[in-house]
Amino acid sequence: MSDGVRVDPRDDGAEQAALADEARLLRRTRWRLVAWSGISTLVVLVVLGAGLYTAVANTLFNASVTQLSNRVDPWVTRLAGGTDPDNGAGTDLPGGQFGFQPGQGNTYLFAFDSNGQPVQLRPRQPVVTLPGLPEPASFAAAGTATDGRDVREVDVKLGTGVVPARLLTQRFVYIGNGATYYLQALQDRSTEVETLRSLLTTLLAGGLVVLLVSFVVGYLYASRALVPIRRSLEAQRVALRRQREFAADASHELRTPLTVIRSSVEHLNRHRDRPLGESSEALDDIDAEVGQLTLLVDDLLLLARSDSGAVPMDRMGLDLGDVASDAASSLGRLAEGRGVRIEVDPEPAMLDGDPVRLRQLVTILVDNAIRHSPRGGRVTVRVRGEEGIAYLEVADQGPGLRPEDMEHVFDRFYRAPGAPSGGTGLGLAIARWIVERHGGRIGVRNGELGGAVFRAELPTAVPGPAGVASGGASALDPALHEPLPGRDTLLG
Repeated sequence: MSDGVRVDPRDDGAEQAALADEARLLRRTRWRLVAWSGISTLVVLVVLGAGLYTAVANTLFNASVTQLSNRVDPWVTRLAGGTDPDNGAGTDLPGGQFGFQPGQGNTYLFAFDSNGQPVQLRPRQPVVTLPGLPEPASFAAAGTATDGRDVREVDVKLGTGVVPARLLTQRFVYIGNGATYYLQALQDRSTEVETLRSLLTTLLAGGLVVLLVSFVVGYLYASRALVPIRRSLEAQRVALRRQREFAADASHELRTPLTVIRSSVEHLNRHRDRPLGESSEALDDIDAEVGQLTLLVDDLLLLARSDSGAVPMDRMGLDLGDVASDAASSLGRLAEGRGVRIEVDPEPAMLDGDPVRLRQLVTILVDNAIRHSPRGGRVTVRVRGEEGIAYLEVADQGPGLRPEDMEHVFDRFYRAPGAPSGGTGLGLAIARWIVERHGGRIGVRNGELGGAVFRAELPTAVPGPAGVASGGASALDPALHEPLPGRDTLLG
């Protein structure tokens, strides 16, 4: 006979290994989700940053080229159109002034002949050039280009330093003598380069911050997203453990009566020649153990069907007091045989419930109380209704329960040390299932004068799907096995 749930050490080791594998799986899944979140954010940042940087760079480039073109085009129009700059007609041309300072977004304009020698653009103006001009590559590219124009970035010496600049070279034919000349307009790009550098720094710094935030948010989101999966795995693990324990305990409980039956059958086989009356003891043992097996199998089938949700509940309006009185009276002969007296104190308590299952509930609790009561003791059954709740209390005058047993008393196959023989170890588990299917709760406490007091509370209204507790939880109270308040005094 079992004293509680037996766990094979090998099963415990396998469960620990499964827990470790599950933890590793969840960690890998979490970091994969975080990595995908970070990579996705990084890709979006790179695309947006590259697009923004390109757009700004193109805007600055186009603005710079426009300024350079505005400096060159008036001269090309005048010189290629037949007006000789040497006659002074070009003195009113826009953009014809020299002397702008570098680093202020200004442009410089220079003129060269086909041999690269600087020439004057206006009378009485000295020839002006800069070191490195004309820029050979730009000069050559403009000479072969269809539109005679080339734009490129160069580094030139302006003042005391070398600065980045943009150079526009324009080739044209002077109509006055048919010779080819080149204009080169130079613009300082220091401000543009600094702007682009600042933009790039801002994009990188902001992108790193956003990427870091995305990793943190992704980690938190992944943790929350894995909660249902973790709970599902835990539920599966608990279900598998309960199945293993259930199978182990069931086989243990079945083994004892089967051993007695086999022993009795072997005794009968050895004494086939004896009269049947001399084997009455063996036959009585077989009959008793077959009855025990039948009861155990019936309970196992009921719990198995209850786990799968295949047991229907036929609800109807009934009085719990009448059900309790009827069920308790059916156990009168059992109580009398054990020298125990049953006292029933019912009051009207109407509710919607299954009369067969509620009768079974009362029978289980009263039978359990009879088994734990001493000869000459009393079992008290009370039914009351209050505040939308009908409750049933069954009290005995036995030794009561140890605090460590109260937590497991409704577990399948659980038997406290020193518990009386008989029974299947499944009755209280079935009682809990019946109460929970009615949307109620059941608990146990020790009475003030000794003995155990089982109390089942049932709602008077029909519970919906949310009212049916699952997995040992109570629809009326989350603590299923907590000692119930001793607000009622037992009779006698």
